[in-house]
Amino acid sequence: MKIYDISMELNPNVFVYKNKPEKKPVFEVTENGYVTETNLSMNLHTGTHIDAPLHMIKDGAAIGAYDLARFFSPAQVLDFTGEKEKISAAALKEKNVKRNVFVILKTKNSEKEYFDPEFIYLDESGAGYLRDQGAIGVGIDALGIERNQPGHPTHKILLGAGIVILEGLRLKGVPEGDYFLAAPPLKLNGYEAAPVRAALIEWDKAD
Repeated sequence: MKIYDISMELNPNVFVYKNKPEKKPVFEVTENGYVTETNLSMNLHTGTHIDAPLHMIKDGAAIGAYDLARFFSPAQVLDFTGEKEKISAAALKEKNVKRNVFVILKTKNSEKEYFDPEFIYLDESGAGYLRDQGAIGVGIDALGIERNQPGHPTHKILLGAGIVILEGLRLKGVPEGDYFLAAPPLKLNGYEAAPVRAALIEWDKAD
């Protein structure tokens, strides 16, 4: 099998949403002889992470409400690197989007190692289409799944339907196709998001 690491590396210089300094992770290293320990302070939406309903829905479910099995799933990577602004229902209908899988949206965002305020996003119509297709989850290679949509309808459509949102993926070099996704969040409870180490597994056809 082949494993694609699709996570962002967390380091002091990692790019963050809207370049907000308060979202940068802070590493404090202490050394005592041969013993090294590090304290890490970071926003839960830094790097590759899962959004829970609580993030955008008042009194919504927190990250701990998800069944762990939701983060181990058949996945379909869809290549939208040709899109210049957004992924709509019309664009998705041009692909053979499978039902009941974790849909991963690959765009030209993965070619940039800096925050682009004009990042490619999933619009309201696209979110509704994926909901109707029975998507288990939706992942995207941006630190946000939407932008410039009053009221955050993409988040609300997906999270309101219990669909997992996985943001901050790195998909450069990952071909369009079918995979198995492993993206378990940290075991947090009562919070609106959690960091993730995400990977796509491509099984050998002989298996």
